[in-house]
Amino acid sequence: MKILIVEDEVLLADSLKALLESKGFQVETVYDGETGAEYAELGIYDLLILDVMMPKLDGYQLARRVRANRCATPILMLTAKGEVEDRIHGLNCGADYYLTKPFDTRELLACINALIRRQGSQVNELTFGNTSLELDTSTLLCGEQKVRLSAREFDVMRHLLQAQGKNLPKEVILSRVWGFDSNAVENHVEVYVGFLRKKLTSIGSNVRIVARRRQGYHLEVDEPC
Repeated sequence: MKILIVEDEVLLADSLKALLESKGFQVETVYDGETGAEYAELGIYDLLILDVMMPKLDGYQLARRVRANRCATPILMLTAKGEVEDRIHGLNCGADYYLTKPFDTRELLACINALIRRQGSQVNELTFGNTSLELDTSTLLCGEQKVRLSAREFDVMRHLLQAQGKNLPKEVILSRVWGFDSNAVENHVEVYVGFLRKKLTSIGSNVRIVARRRQGYHLEVDEPC
């Protein structure tokens, strides 16, 4: 699961990042609302954690912009503004939960898990051709056959399935799976696509990962002869 933290207090943002990474989440941090909006609109995150008082765009403006662009990613607001009117305003702007600073880390983790569970209960399976990907178990299924995917394999396959046959450039896959600050190169994408092709074949899938020269990858379904 990938989380974006938008928080202008660098120490707090980095502390939250370390906490969540210790719990197994992939986390990216940005420190102003405008950059946060650019990252959020990529649609690659499972949860957005927003501060309210930030430069360029505040958390309310950011939440409204994200929702106006039809991004349904859950939003958790963290702020020192704890009045009822502030909480109501945050929820009306598109937040799913509003947590007041200072907060107990146990409550923060409980909120995060609840929001992610709520999202997962709505969509737990992606399907293309005769093949499905279970999101909660990272398992590829084809009839009675199934195979577990590694974390990177899962992320690459999930994004290809979400594209539903549309082409995904390698650089887009790199940014979504490895992150903007990673040292990974396009060869990493090629390697994991190779792993996925073997696993699709092993379960009898009729789904192929097709390379489009210098443009990336997309999924196709083999038609029966």
